[in-house]
Amino acid sequence: MQLYHHPYSLDSQKVRLALEERGIDYTSYHVNPITGKNMDSSFFRMNTTAKLPVFQNGAQIIVDTIDIIQYIERITLLTSGFQSDMGSNREVEKWMHKIQGWNSKIFTLSHIPEKYRVFVSKFLRRVVIARMAESPDLASVYHLKLKDAYDTEDKLKDPDALKESEEQLVQLLDEVELQLNETYYLVGDEFTMADVMLIPLLARIELLGLEDDYIVRRPKIAEYWLLVKQRPSYKAVIGKYFSGWRKYKTLLKTWWFVSIRSLLKKY
Repeated sequence: MQLYHHPYSLDSQKVRLALEERGIDYTSYHVNPITGKNMDSSFFRMNTTAKLPVFQNGAQIIVDTIDIIQYIERITLLTSGFQSDMGSNREVEKWMHKIQGWNSKIFTLSHIPEKYRVFVSKFLRRVVIARMAESPDLASVYHLKLKDAYDTEDKLKDPDALKESEEQLVQLLDEVELQLNETYYLVGDEFTMADVMLIPLLARIELLGLEDDYIVRRPKIAEYWLLVKQRPSYKAVIGKYFSGWRKYKTLLKTWWFVSIRSLLKKY
């Protein structure tokens, strides 16, 4: 089994947490979207959405995050012979879709300094155009990615789109807070794939330095967040990349800016 992912990709973190929780071995391939590696024709032919992660098991390729996690669960059940509770499964699935229904892209980009965001956007558009020239048979799908890039830029300039994204997040977190008043984890007293979906979302909020606004003010979520950060899966997938983040944030931003500027010269 092979996983194409990036450590800071929200959906990649969800899948990697599932793999770690279930103890499944896999071959890891880093694909960096900031430098446009997900637009390389070899990857693009496998997944024309260019989104991460991509899970491959033999000839089977899965690109939808929830489908990947459910596939991992089926592997676990087949291996262990464990009979699951169908009622619990339906509740887990409901929460998985509810969490996945919030698109983090606009929210995340709106909290990144504009000069970095514009630099990366400019670079990625150049990459797409270059890849279209190299692989004319994929021009139509590359064109869709180019359109998506322009649509994203338009949304980031639209106050209503930014407000809608934040309101959806607030509503989701309020529902989580209510649920955690009743249960230890998101679905009952056992850790499930619903929690796997939620943890990276909370990590993204912390990464952006917004935990006071969205986590701390919700006491049950704050308590839950401290709890799940103790899990070995969190430490392996997210914790080791986030430790010392605030200390090195300025340095990383400078490195990012210089790296993208040097890459721009190639396109």
